[in-house]
Parts: sequence; structure tokens; C-alpha cells
Amino acid sequence: MTILVTDTGFTADTWDQGYTPFGEAANDVVSIDVPADTNPADIEITPTLKMVRIDFPSFADGRGFTIARMLRLTGYTGRLRAHGHVISDQYPMARRIGFDEVEISQDLAARQPQEQWKFRADWKDNDYQDRMRG
Repeated sequence: MTILVTDTGFTADTWDQGYTPFGEAANDVVSIDVPADTNPADIEITPTLKMVRIDFPSFADGRGFTIARMLRLTGYTGRLRAHGHVISDQYPMARRIGFDEVEISQDLAARQPQEQWKFRADWKDNDYQDRMRG
């Protein structure tokens, strides 16, 4: 079982439509599971695509952030979920890049409780670049 992290803290996963592996995706899929080594240019955004879940095999592997940013820059407006080993310190960056939520294991949630994630949920207020511009 996994736990979703949003700006309000831990929440149950309500997505019940499953995920199509990226290599098996067709034009009418509702959601895809994207590995970290995927070329963002190879992801086809279709009108039926409602959820993209991007894998983070390690907290030190930032390729998922690049994939997410490229999807948002190319116009994807659906749900974007980081899945795997994302730590609470990375949450503000994940949100600024375009992720809507982070999916973590119960084991990680036990090591980094909800308070650590909620502490970083003010990612809009503590954006260094915005403070420098404003």
C-alpha cells in the first residue's frame, strides 16, 4: 500500500483506473507509468490521458524532474504524480516543476512522517527565485 502526499499532508490514493506501462501505451490510454529513463519527447499527450506517474528509483535520481518539467512545458495539464523514492526535502521542487502529488511507500512515510512533508507544503511562499524577482 502506498501513501499520497499533497500540500495538505498524507492522503489515501483515490486513483482506481490502473496504469498502462509506457511501452504498451496506445492512443486511448487514461494513465501511463513512465520509467525514469524515458525520453520526454517520446511521451505522447493525448486527449484521453488523465494521469502520468513518473518513477523515481532513488532520491538521487533526478531524471523524473526533467520528464515532469518537459511534460508541463509541452502542454500536459492532467494529473502528474511522482512515484517512488522522493524525500520530503524534494517536495517543494517537485511541486514547482509541476507534480501534483507524490506517491511514497509506507516505509518511507514512517521514516519521514506527515509533519516533515507539511512543513515543506508552503513551496509557493518560499520560492527563492520569486523572492528575488519580486
